[in-house]
Amino acid sequence: MDTNVMQSLNDVEASYEIIDCDPSFADTAAFCNRYGYLPKESANAILLEGKADPPVYALCLVLATTRINVNKVARKRLGTRKASFASADITKELTGMEIGGVTPFGLPEDLPIWIDNLVMEAPKVIIGGGSRNAKIYLTPENLLKLPNTHIVEGLSMPIVTE
Repeated sequence: MDTNVMQSLNDVEASYEIIDCDPSFADTAAFCNRYGYLPKESANAILLEGKADPPVYALCLVLATTRINVNKVARKRLGTRKASFASADITKELTGMEIGGVTPFGLPEDLPIWIDNLVMEAPKVIIGGGSRNAKIYLTPENLLKLPNTHIVEGLSMPIVTE
């Protein structure tokens, strides 16, 4: 478990459970299948990049059953004409975490954290643990203890499957 993440969890006095995970099963669908968690209780932390000079960033937390509404809600909140998912390299550089392990805990305090309102409706959520070998299971209210955190209505849209 990442020491910055543990320090952040303890600093905000979060109530949580650490779930160890094989790094090859860190991606959400594989994790849920392997360990028996439901996608509707799993939340993905995704760094967005607003195309500007300099670029602007926000970490978004959305349920695994949804996707970020990048082109409308997120882009407008970023205040840019274009927005996209940050690359794996930029994500690692800004958060210190690899994709599949990104969490809102242990981030730089000036990085905004946007939590989709649907995440807050879940009784408990499983989120990244700061590395690909652990997850954090907690009630969503614990997320609101973090600095620079905002609940964003309509940040996500349902994933449409055919």
